[in-house]
Amino acid sequence: MSGVSIRQVSKQYGSVEVIRELSIDVREGEFLVFVGPSGCGKSTLLRMIAGLEGFHSGEIAIDGRVVNALHPSERDIAMVFQDYALYPHMTVRKNMGFGLKMRGTAAAEVEKRVQDAAAILQIEPLLERRPRELSGGQRQRVAMGRAIVRKPKVFLFDEPLSNLDAKLRGDMRSEIKSLHQRLETTSVYVTHDQVEAMTMADRIVVLNGGRIEQVGTPLELYHQPRTRFVAGFLGAPAMNFLPVTVAGDSVQLPGGGTIRTASSRQGALELGVRPERLRWVTTPGEAHLRATLTVLEPLGADTLAMLDCAGHKLVARLPGDCTLRVGEAVLLAMDADSVVLFDPQTGLR
Repeated sequence: MSGVSIRQVSKQYGSVEVIRELSIDVREGEFLVFVGPSGCGKSTLLRMIAGLEGFHSGEIAIDGRVVNALHPSERDIAMVFQDYALYPHMTVRKNMGFGLKMRGTAAAEVEKRVQDAAAILQIEPLLERRPRELSGGQRQRVAMGRAIVRKPKVFLFDEPLSNLDAKLRGDMRSEIKSLHQRLETTSVYVTHDQVEAMTMADRIVVLNGGRIEQVGTPLELYHQPRTRFVAGFLGAPAMNFLPVTVAGDSVQLPGGGTIRTASSRQGALELGVRPERLRWVTTPGEAHLRATLTVLEPLGADTLAMLDCAGHKLVARLPGDCTLRVGEAVLLAMDADSVVLFDPQTGLR
């Protein structure tokens, strides 16, 4: 197994800086996910690791060896692309073995590796088919099989599930995670989908404007966001934000309610609370917020309620059998330990 070290890497397109002195270590055997909005630099960073993009300063090392000047074929990595990149005129068997054949690997060894990868991915019956005869999920398995046969030091995944439907994406997430647990190969995965990041990663790197906002395990980032950006990006639905005023240990909420919480900062701040931490209550004395229900989205086990609180939008995750109706006044409560406060100027917690 091999790690990847990225040190003070910067990348520009003309006058636009897309990666800004970025440093991160990918541990041996780790499944690291880069996540962020479109244009944040995550795919560019992955392509720089692969050697498909140059960069202006810094260095990238794989297994302790600086690879800045190495051709992609010399880096001992395998990349799985968003569009599968399969040869349409070749069978699955030939697609999977083509890279090995071009490197001069013996035919018997190529066949053995293709058969082993096909068994791992359960695609043995597809080996004589061509890509046009496969579903999207099957094509993605073939693309992963082509990467597996290389036995690389590092797997790179560039939004590999974005072309699949919702159910298939869920199935493939589980398959890729299970595959990593079996092979234990260092893997770097890029996505804009925070659900993929939360469910698959050992650690997540949240990127914003070419810089790292925060690095940590999925639960660390979810429960202990360091910035408003991280808090708002991770979570579905996203965290709610409300302008508040802090005086002593009292937080003045929109609409006149208050909640007590320890804060070293005073004055105008921004309060964040997750939708699942807002409780529907019926006793006014228990309520911290008063809101009007604008939209209900029943999901079965629970219901998403869109609310207006003194002109501010809120989302609450309520019980699936709640009897509220659109236009109804709703009382909401929250625990002090479930809220976070942010500086509205810097976005820092």
